[in-house]
Amino acid sequence: MSHLSSALQKQKRASKYQGLFTGPERSMSLSSPIAMATGAKDQRQSLNQTQPPVPNRLIHEKSPYLLQHAYNPVDWFPWGQEAFDKAKKENKPIFLSVGYSTCHWCHVMEEESFQNKDIGQILSEDFVSIKVDREERPDVDKVYMTFVQATSSGGGWPMNVWLTPDLQPFVGGTYFPPEDGVTRVGFRTVLLRIREQWKQNKAMLMANSQRVTASLLARSEICMGDRELPPSASAVSNRCFQQLEEVYDEEHGGFAEVPKFPTPVILSFLFSYWATHRMATDGFRAQQMAMHTLKMMANGGIRDHVGQGFHRYSTDRQWHIPHFEKMLYDQAQLAVAYIQAFQISGDEFFADIAKDILQYVSQNLSHQSGGFCSAEDADSMPEGEKKPKEGAYYLWKVKEIKDLLPDPVEGSNEPLTLGQLFMKHYGITENGNIGSTQDPHGELQGQNVLTVRYSMDLTAARYGLEAEAVRTLLDIGREKLIQTRKRRPRPRLDSKMLAAWNGLMVSGYAITGATLGNEEMIKQAIDGAKFLKRHLFDVSSGRLIRGCYAGAGGTVEQSSSQWWGFLEDYAFVIRGLLDLYEASRESAWLEWALKLQDMQDKLFWDTQGGGYFCNEVELRNDLPLRLKDDQDGSEPSANSVSAHNLLRIHGYTGRRDYMEKCVKLLTAFSDRLWKVPVALPEMVRALIIQQQTVKQVVICGSPQTTDTQALINCVHSVYVPNKVLILTDGDPSSFLARQLPFLARFHKLEGRATAYVCENQAYSMPVTEPAELRKLLLL
Repeated sequence: MSHLSSALQKQKRASKYQGLFTGPERSMSLSSPIAMATGAKDQRQSLNQTQPPVPNRLIHEKSPYLLQHAYNPVDWFPWGQEAFDKAKKENKPIFLSVGYSTCHWCHVMEEESFQNKDIGQILSEDFVSIKVDREERPDVDKVYMTFVQATSSGGGWPMNVWLTPDLQPFVGGTYFPPEDGVTRVGFRTVLLRIREQWKQNKAMLMANSQRVTASLLARSEICMGDRELPPSASAVSNRCFQQLEEVYDEEHGGFAEVPKFPTPVILSFLFSYWATHRMATDGFRAQQMAMHTLKMMANGGIRDHVGQGFHRYSTDRQWHIPHFEKMLYDQAQLAVAYIQAFQISGDEFFADIAKDILQYVSQNLSHQSGGFCSAEDADSMPEGEKKPKEGAYYLWKVKEIKDLLPDPVEGSNEPLTLGQLFMKHYGITENGNIGSTQDPHGELQGQNVLTVRYSMDLTAARYGLEAEAVRTLLDIGREKLIQTRKRRPRPRLDSKMLAAWNGLMVSGYAITGATLGNEEMIKQAIDGAKFLKRHLFDVSSGRLIRGCYAGAGGTVEQSSSQWWGFLEDYAFVIRGLLDLYEASRESAWLEWALKLQDMQDKLFWDTQGGGYFCNEVELRNDLPLRLKDDQDGSEPSANSVSAHNLLRIHGYTGRRDYMEKCVKLLTAFSDRLWKVPVALPEMVRALIIQQQTVKQVVICGSPQTTDTQALINCVHSVYVPNKVLILTDGDPSSFLARQLPFLARFHKLEGRATAYVCENQAYSMPVTEPAELRKLLLL
């Protein structure tokens, strides 16, 4: 690549944050480029007082992220043929900027660069500028993030990439400050250099971009090759566990230094590993690593101790200071992780956290249509100020706590107010508990993030109180903080409702509701599934739609550029429907899941190499790569989830073709599974189940009777990662009876609801008592 791209590659993601941290502290004079940019911005603001801003074409979009840029002085295009045609006709490079509405650094770059008239003029005159919401178009994001990560040492959002008119990338990066600094190149300089390079060395840039794209295509190819079977589950899972143990934080939990993400896929793998190694030291160790991590997260500032729910990630090892945005997919997966911990341990602490997460979603992300909105922003407006700040909605000063909680605490061994008790338990200090490394701009001095510093017993012992009394007092304090926070300006809600994330949320409510026997949670899962079928499913074609938006007055609006569902939409929705069938016992959800699976196979399956592509052929819009997602990160890979779905559907139907497809998928990912299984922990779980076989739990009985319900509750109370639950009432015309003829062999014993456990076509003796069934499930 050119010397330009080489220079840009040096802007690592760590440097991105470094530059931001040190930039504002530099002394500035009138000759400083930064000072000049600031002046231009001030002039713009004064002009805006008398002259209303003129919107660009993004004003016609529905995406909250695109609408945030609708008044930029940039001639933005949404992703589409109009922009591509313009680039080809005018022979201009494309500037592609990708982000999402709750991204803090996206807001920063929008304010610093995209609101700058001079930069806007360059973008409008010398480039065809395209804005993409990565949550609307995950395929576009995936392709160009692959390029950015391959040609630099990191990735992230905002992602900024320069393309040829044929959509081939030639330069890319993440956040750029507006002007040059001591250690980094400014965005204006980057634009001017690329403009010059395009004029003088266009042929070289285009040739280089084609070579890089060809190399990426070869490197990203995932296929079976001459292999017929996937690697050994035992060897791969042991290696995955070892790789996780090597990076495990013994003190604080988690699996990285900073930043620390919750990564529920890792926790689920550790629980599955424990389930297959219950009597071994490594199995105990895996369970301990997962449980400790979940406890540390629940006690840390990454969890909102006032309004519940989890923030996206922690900026420190201690889970103390979060990046404050709240994502729907995190809530969905963490609810499942905590309820799995409860199934394994019986500790009500974990069940309470799962319930709190779902309470947060119900109150803040749920739409009256039954769907779930995508996220809440990290930034909000501090009271009495005019500029949003990260975390403003969630932070507290000592004076606020003292004023809100002045009441004396009776029975304490020393004079004590509720405020003092609250501050002790949650680590609130006069100077604030946010360190300078987490507050580079000095905006959060004297502010506090609530984080549990002591157990309830220790706090109680410190003041000579009973633990239950302290728990009640802290609940009273939190309720007063909730009422105060309701008067603060709320973070912005991303009203986008995505099929994939709604599928994850259906799973979260269904699994938690079934485990706890909570019918209201199961009903919310049903409402979510009904929303998906009503608003994000096209009956005539049998295809899913990617997303829609919350409109005025509780209405639902479709996107101005409607996109069909991507692989993750099918995989996550199918998983949600399978979980909902087991929770509700309504076979209609299972029937729909099977139809969607067949459509997924038709649209995304690689008949040559095995596995699923992320997008349909006709949706590529000439994207230079068609990829298979090969990493379980904040969200599981759609291929990993699909492997699980195929195994479960095989268990429900007995059809060999589903099992064969799963084997081919796992075989296609053999190299990745063997070399870096830690990158695919959810797929490793599927590999374990595929080679261990699915455990069919058949319950014969009427769903309405108490003895049947007791057996069903028993199944849901036990952590069995390789089971499918099948309910048969003896009706030979039912959906499952038609799918699984062998169900006709099973009958109730002496008129009582009866359970059978089937593995490898071998059936257990019938049992009628939950305790007996529990023993069979744990064998």
